[in-house]
Formats: sequence, C-alpha cells, structure tokens
Amino acid sequence: MSETLLNVPETPETETPSFRAAMDELEGILERIEGEEVDIDRLAAELRRAAWLLDLCRGKIRKAEVEVTQIVQSLERDEAE
Repeated sequence: MSETLLNVPETPETETPSFRAAMDELEGILERIEGEEVDIDRLAAELRRAAWLLDLCRGKIRKAEVEVTQIVQSLERDEAE
C-alpha cells in the first residue's frame, strides 16, 4: 500500500484505535461493502480507511510477536542459568 493512502484515517479521532476497536471497525466496513450499503461516492474513503486499519492491526500483531519472543527468550535464559 502506498504511504499516502494510509496517512489519513478519515475520521476525526486523534487517538490510534486499539486492536479490538480497529478489528470491529474493519468488520463493519466489510459488512457495509458486502451488503452493498456503501454509496459509490464513499467507497474509496471506506477502502482507504480499511487499508489504514489493516496496516495498523498488522503492526500491532508484529509488535506483539516481538514482545512475546523477547519474553520467551528471557524466560529460557533464566531457566538455563
């Protein structure tokens, strides 16, 4: 995805949503698109928001993976000592 597409969240919120809130919003967007509830004039904005949320969630997952790996490695070092 191009960085330009992902910079503007398309909502007035100033805080980054939590993983759960982002996933809930993604599900809502998907339901609206699948249910053909999205006006064609809003479709691009909805897809842009969905792409931004997806990128955000992927980043949160990667961060959690790194943290879990570090914790496990720390526990393994402690056991070896």
